[in-house]
Amino acid sequence: MFIICRTSADNARTETRDDAIDRCIAALASEEGAAEAAMNELYGLIASSVYSFALSILKNSHDAEDVLHDCCVLLYSAAGGYRSAGKPLAWILTIARNLALKKLRERGRSGLLSEEETERVEAVLSPDLSPEDRTIIALCLEELNDEERQIVLLHAVSGFRHREIAAFLRLPLPTVLSKYNRALKKLRKLLEGENRE
Repeated sequence: MFIICRTSADNARTETRDDAIDRCIAALASEEGAAEAAMNELYGLIASSVYSFALSILKNSHDAEDVLHDCCVLLYSAAGGYRSAGKPLAWILTIARNLALKKLRERGRSGLLSEEETERVEAVLSPDLSPEDRTIIALCLEELNDEERQIVLLHAVSGFRHREIAAFLRLPLPTVLSKYNRALKKLRKLLEGENRE
């Protein structure tokens, strides 16, 4: 994803989402006066990725919203110690994963996504979906196991490459590729069955 920014000379240049996130985190760390604007921009850049990833782990929309909030609070407080490694969204999703796993341990929750929670995932994926498409996606997401759902959401929503997903989830790359392909086959089979009806 590229963002068009204006320089002081009003010349357009492209900025990647990672560059924009790094810039926002740097602004949080150094400019107190611009912190609110930087936090608002940062939230807009990361909210859908953090929320959908947390939801894929927690399967509860309220807990996923809590993780998104807590993640933003931690980002604000940790901005001063952040050193860019070129993949700020991976760093942010690691924070979100740790918060989600902590919440899972605290609450001892697991299970399938509810219909309401699944609809919120589809809204993040594409706000233009019809009610019929939302129902189909809800059914499809329920057929995926937790790791498959996480891999598909990280790839489809956050735009991570399979190698990045493997490093992030601490899985071998062949396992990620296998689970992703298995998930796609499941989804394709479900969708083909839906089209025949």
